[in-house]
Amino acid sequence: MKLVRYGEVGAEKPGLMDGDILRDLSDHVTDISGAILNDAALDTLRAIDPASLPEVNGNPRLGPCVGNIGKFLCIGLNYSDHAAETGAAIPEHPILFFKANSAIVGSNDDVVMPRGSTHTDWEVELGVVIGKKAKYVSKENALDYVAGYCVINDVSERHFQTQLTGQWTKGKSCDTFGPTGPWLVTRDEIPDPQALDMSLDVNGKRMQTGNTGTMIFSVAEIIEHLSGLMTLHPGDVITTGTPPGVGMGMKPNPVYLKKGDVMELTIQGLGQQRQKVDQDA
Repeated sequence: MKLVRYGEVGAEKPGLMDGDILRDLSDHVTDISGAILNDAALDTLRAIDPASLPEVNGNPRLGPCVGNIGKFLCIGLNYSDHAAETGAAIPEHPILFFKANSAIVGSNDDVVMPRGSTHTDWEVELGVVIGKKAKYVSKENALDYVAGYCVINDVSERHFQTQLTGQWTKGKSCDTFGPTGPWLVTRDEIPDPQALDMSLDVNGKRMQTGNTGTMIFSVAEIIEHLSGLMTLHPGDVITTGTPPGVGMGMKPNPVYLKKGDVMELTIQGLGQQRQKVDQDA
């Protein structure tokens, strides 16, 4: 299934994609959130004949594909080829930072650079959405705790991230820096999360090309590691790192976003994102 949340900011309704048709799920669930992401609840939704659901007319905004996200956990330097382009050593353990929930927006909402930003960068990433409580999970059964997957743009202000003294979170948590969606694709449709092609274009120029097969730590290994540190709850989101081609890594000179730029992201089987870049005055 491809589950969606559509409508105005703060008033999104639940839906699902029936091919190219958006259908409303409001008569069955109140939201696409942690409460309905367990296997039993998802099986109940699968049993519904999509043709019986009302078709949504027009072209509504698509909000973040998960509502009421609990934790937004991020893994850094998790692609061997991306670590190489930044000159960083291969990490011994997954690098963890958090992105503030106030950064989360829909897949096609504008990305607004903060006041004074000159080093805002792009990062296409595989998002993992937890479906049931996970504590001390082994990598062998870790994927059983996944509700589904989505596209995430881990937008990053590199000066804030590296020069403002402190953790990476400063450059990762600006408002609008977490486009998530367009839809949540349930795990049964993605049999191998380590075999997904991914790309990102800026103004029609290909900047990132990669595959989740070059992750240093797999999705299962990440869940094992994180669940040994903290309990993962339904609706928590993990974004798993980015392949090479970020602006910071461009040679001979880094390239950063500017007002009016357009980012387009895609991950195999998970859909596309498109964001226009603006800037706070």
